[in-house]
Amino acid sequence: MAGKGKSRSGSKSDAKAGKSKEPAKPAVPQKGFLQGLANYGDADFSIYMRRAFARSQGFSLDELSRPVVGIANTYSRFNPCHRHFPELVEAIKRGVATAGGLALEFPTISLHESTLTPNSMKFRNLMAMDTEEMIRAQPMDSVVLMGGCDKTVPAQLMGAASANKPAIQLIGGPQMTPVPIAANFGWSTAPAAWARPTSRRPRAASLQPLAPAP
Repeated sequence: MAGKGKSRSGSKSDAKAGKSKEPAKPAVPQKGFLQGLANYGDADFSIYMRRAFARSQGFSLDELSRPVVGIANTYSRFNPCHRHFPELVEAIKRGVATAGGLALEFPTISLHESTLTPNSMKFRNLMAMDTEEMIRAQPMDSVVLMGGCDKTVPAQLMGAASANKPAIQLIGGPQMTPVPIAANFGWSTAPAAWARPTSRRPRAASLQPLAPAP
C-alpha cells in the first residue's frame, strides 16, 4: 500500500513538473487607439488587425500612441446649416495635433428641418443613440461634437453624456448666406428672401446690415 501511495505522489509531482505554464495574457489598454479591442478571442490578433488597418491609412506608430480625440461630424449635403463643416473639421484636426493628440472624425446622423419628413424632431432621439453608440464603440478618449441647431445639439449632448466620455460641443455658427447679395443677413432672412420669385427678391441697396448686438 505504501508503495502504491508513493507511486501516486510521484506521478502527481511528475505531472506538475512536466506541465508547461500558459503564456500571460497581454494587458488590454484602457486608453488610446488600442482600447476597446474587437472580440476575436485573441487580444494579440485584435491589436495586430487594428494597427495594420490604421497603418494602411498612413498613420505612424507615434500618431497611434497619442490620445485619441474623436470628431462627431454631422456634415451632409442635405444639411445646408452644416455646409462649412469640412473646413471646421480641418481646423479641429490642426488644433488636436498641435496639442499632441490624434484627431479621428466619424459620421453620424445629420438633421435639418427643411429636408426631413415629417420633421427633424422625429429623428432627434435616433441621432442621440447613434452618437452614443459610436462614441462608446470606437477607441477614443474624448470627443468633439459638431452641431448647430436645436435638434442636433441636444442629441449630441445626450449621446455623449450616456457614453460617459469627455466631450466638448462646437457650435457651427449661423448658416452661411447667399453670396450674390452684398449685404448682411440673418440666417432666417436669407432663405426667406431667396425663396421668392426673382422679380420679388430684395435688392442689395435696399438691405441694411444687421445692427450689432448691444
